[in-house]
Amino acid sequence: MSQFQFVMRSGPTPGVTFPLEGDQLVIGRDASNDIPINDAEISRKHSRLSFQGGKYVIEDLGSTNGTFVNGQRLAGQVVLKPGDVVSLGEQIVLMYDMINLDPGATIASPRAARMVAPPVQRQPVVQPVAQPVQTPTPAYSSAPVKKTNMVPIFIGGGVLLFLCICIGFFVWVDATYRWCTFFPFISGCG
Repeated sequence: MSQFQFVMRSGPTPGVTFPLEGDQLVIGRDASNDIPINDAEISRKHSRLSFQGGKYVIEDLGSTNGTFVNGQRLAGQVVLKPGDVVSLGEQIVLMYDMINLDPGATIASPRAARMVAPPVQRQPVVQPVAQPVQTPTPAYSSAPVKKTNMVPIFIGGGVLLFLCICIGFFVWVDATYRWCTFFPFISGCG
């Protein structure tokens, strides 16, 4: 025996599990829906799930932002398979999953009870979200290394060196009184 569920992968409450129990389930922003998802991207009555032949079939109910299965926008009914990704608009992503139950276990069938009793509003079951595993960053990186243009640095260094040599020369000439030796055209020399 199998039970089906949606697990929210992205949206207002990632990690929340929605057990699918019933023959007709409506997904939408309105709190009266079987699967209420309070998000502005979701229409009040967004999508409907129907249990047919042991499988759930999903259809869009004319929502503004659309219902998608594995990236394809729904234009009609689609039979869901375990592992299918159901997107409501662009931000809400649900993973359709199947849980296999022990056939020997005693289980109260919610489908049978639902046919007799009036529908009861369910609250989503919150399960802890697994923390992602931190992997160490390798010492090397495959990202391309940005090269620095060294030409302006060499030119600047050369100009600075030239200025230092000139200043040093003039300081030496002045300190050793050799103005007339190097610059005979200066008035007072000769």
